[in-house]
Amino acid sequence: MAALIEPPLVRTDRLTLHFGGIKAVDGVDFTLRPGEIHGLIGPNGAGKTTFVSLLSGRRMAQSGTILLAGEDITRLPAHERVRKGIAYTFQITSIFPRLTVFDNVALAVQSQGTRDLTTRTRAALARVGLEGLEAQEAQTLSYGHQRLLELAMGLALKPRLLILDEPTQGLAASEIERFKTLVRSLVPATTVLLIEHNMEVVMDLATRITVLTFGRVLATGTPAEVRANPAVQEAYLGA
Repeated sequence: MAALIEPPLVRTDRLTLHFGGIKAVDGVDFTLRPGEIHGLIGPNGAGKTTFVSLLSGRRMAQSGTILLAGEDITRLPAHERVRKGIAYTFQITSIFPRLTVFDNVALAVQSQGTRDLTTRTRAALARVGLEGLEAQEAQTLSYGHQRLLELAMGLALKPRLLILDEPTQGLAASEIERFKTLVRSLVPATTVLLIEHNMEVVMDLATRITVLTFGRVLATGTPAEVRANPAVQEAYLGA
């Protein structure tokens, strides 16, 4: 008896968004498997952040489709996609600077309509290593700790898909190691899409990697396959 193949969590078909003459996302076909850590890499301007903005609903596609577990979400607004389990931590921190660390995460928890607000908020902060900083104003945190706070806000949503955009930017080496341990602990319950310029982090964490360039998919494969791909070496890795 043939083994059942689990359908993709996310699939895009010919996803496109152009800004004037700039083809930011140009007919991208993409598949994200449930429970994987998938790296998304490419040169600056390759379309990575625009692509995940389309997935999260922060931008709307001009054409093409986005399926989440088989459901067409192409035209759903961002807040509806959050309710369906997509959490996106931005490339630039999106915290509430004048609120406390605790209240930032509590707002995310509260949006889920949960009753155990305090417990879940503290659990999310502890998971990223920010316990003990609950009463501190978010704007007084270091940049690296602000990124961790943003991650805690995403985790508090208990997402099916967590999109991380340059999450290790501003983190110290010890914080990066803790971050990698944390991301590994999320799967398979949460699927992770990781946009990251730190190739050591990507190659260490990702199950599969997709390379974008000029708004198009250049290659998809395992870290070893991507590293050995001559087109990727020429376009991005510089090997």
